[in-house]
Amino acid sequence: MTSYKISGLYAVTPDLENTNALLNKSLQVLAGGVQLIQYRCKSADKNLLKEQAVSLLQLCRKYEIPLIINDHLDLAVEIGADGVHVGQNDLPVAFVRKRLGQGKIVGASCYNNLNLAFQAEKEGADYVAFGAFFSSLTKPDAVAVSMNLMDQASKQLAVPIVAIGGIRLNNASSVIQRGCAAIAVCNDLFHGDNIKEKTTQYTQLFAKFS
Repeated sequence: MTSYKISGLYAVTPDLENTNALLNKSLQVLAGGVQLIQYRCKSADKNLLKEQAVSLLQLCRKYEIPLIINDHLDLAVEIGADGVHVGQNDLPVAFVRKRLGQGKIVGASCYNNLNLAFQAEKEGADYVAFGAFFSSLTKPDAVAVSMNLMDQASKQLAVPIVAIGGIRLNNASSVIQRGCAAIAVCNDLFHGDNIKEKTTQYTQLFAKFS
């Protein structure tokens, strides 16, 4: 579907009303070698969402890294973002794919449900995300996923698999080794003292297991 490769470290932005702070942190993950960025903000109003998304897109363009918008399809279309990520209660994957057209990234959260992943793949998703694999600060009530599900998914799905939920440097290797093409990280990446260094450490994990 897309010319972008879904692999490596996938950064998910934290909720920050301060756009400059968001851009500064995002610049550090880009400099550290992140492969994808998802703009996810649940607290901003419509104007702030657009302001931050446009600024992030400009930053990502400089590094030739795709920017994926969480949930807000209209915003993604308006600013020309590289893709959209949806959950089970958001717009259907087939609708998003039709609206975005080919060449854009469509990702879908599938939680711990393999059938949701099969459906998302059928409807044109470029990747499916399972999680939470570990205790998550971003989503403390997220459903738990077993490593056994990864074994099944990696054998039966053709699209790349993204792992999400409580991923840290000390546990990331376990999901990479199980067949995840990418790992989505928010808190452990953006809330540290040296974001660029932490990003580089994550990217080195993929080099180790490739």
